[in-house]
Amino acid sequence: MLDHLWSLLDTHYSEMVEIRRYLHMHPEVSFKEVKTASYIVNYYEKLGVDVRSNVGGNGVVATIKGDLPGPTVALRADFDALPIQDEKDVEYKSTVPGVMHACGHDGHTATLLVLAKVLFNNRHLLNGNIVLIHQHAEEYAPGGALAMINDGCLDGVDVIFGTHLWATLPVGKIEYRVGPIMAAADRFEITILGQGGHGAQPHQTKDAILIGSQVVSNLQQIVSRKVDPVETAVVTVGSFVAENAFNIIADSAKLIGTVRTFDEDVRTQIEQEIEHVIKGTCLMNEAQYDYQFLRGYPPVVNHPNETEFLKNVSAHVPGIHTIEESPLQMIAEDFGYYLQHVKGTFFFTGAMPANEKHAYPHHHPKFDIDEKSLLIAAKTLCKAAIQYQLDSVNGNQVSL
Repeated sequence: MLDHLWSLLDTHYSEMVEIRRYLHMHPEVSFKEVKTASYIVNYYEKLGVDVRSNVGGNGVVATIKGDLPGPTVALRADFDALPIQDEKDVEYKSTVPGVMHACGHDGHTATLLVLAKVLFNNRHLLNGNIVLIHQHAEEYAPGGALAMINDGCLDGVDVIFGTHLWATLPVGKIEYRVGPIMAAADRFEITILGQGGHGAQPHQTKDAILIGSQVVSNLQQIVSRKVDPVETAVVTVGSFVAENAFNIIADSAKLIGTVRTFDEDVRTQIEQEIEHVIKGTCLMNEAQYDYQFLRGYPPVVNHPNETEFLKNVSAHVPGIHTIEESPLQMIAEDFGYYLQHVKGTFFFTGAMPANEKHAYPHHHPKFDIDEKSLLIAAKTLCKAAIQYQLDSVNGNQVSL
């Protein structure tokens, strides 16, 4: 059966590429993906697949009901783009100024749509149902996953699988990891409230730039001196704004940054330590402050049995030649919310361009992927879904 489905995916590969390139040319940023969502809905409606739109916002959920009884497997793909100018010189370059698919979500969507087409046309072979979750707004917290879950996208789902096309891994390589694989991502905002004045009379001021600089420097001691060295954490200030004329001492400065952790206790500790640093620094300088810590996505924590299962089934997928454990990734993904509700796993599918000179990292203005990775991702998700259903109805242990 799988050989038959894989052959059909091979046949539809050109359609997969066509969809990916269309989406690449017409990107939409998080929470504004109206046309992209309509494109996905129309694709399913033309196939005759049951589809629900506006799930938790711009999300789309399609359901394929197999002819045979069995578990319900969910497969997820995100479809939002980023506010980045596309600098590639390709025929499918973004047509939207300042917006591009710089993370592979166009490929995720194309993969899932064509896989859904193949599975729907062969639903008489399915031992259970397949739920296709097309998620909006992965790139910007609070994200789309939690809203879609609250709107019922996981109702009746027994297991979920998801993959990310990974442009820094060679095509044919799969990376998995049991337990934490991607970090929690939080955001903090600090406003230093000093007292401005003339640049030639600093003694009459409370220099917000100087105080803010001290805060940035002192924040670096949290991970190095406050967090247990065996734990992993990052505190990064990404924005420091205090715009004034050259001869004015700023009365305020705004700092924005991110915290990345895997452990919930460390996450809470850093939230508190940041305020200790701000409070102490401002007290020393007789300044005031405003501090907000905005919790973003939880860490992505893969379930052991389902991850071992994915690892094992990947070994039998055409095109995959290397399967390795992934290192911990400090970047984040709101797929972690799904794994808090149902068992499952999230893995990386190699998508590095054949010419390594063009292998730019994710979120880069020249980001691109090798489109052969779409087919490998589709076949891997297909194998995982079908084999999971077969093992379940046959009473086999999923991890085998």
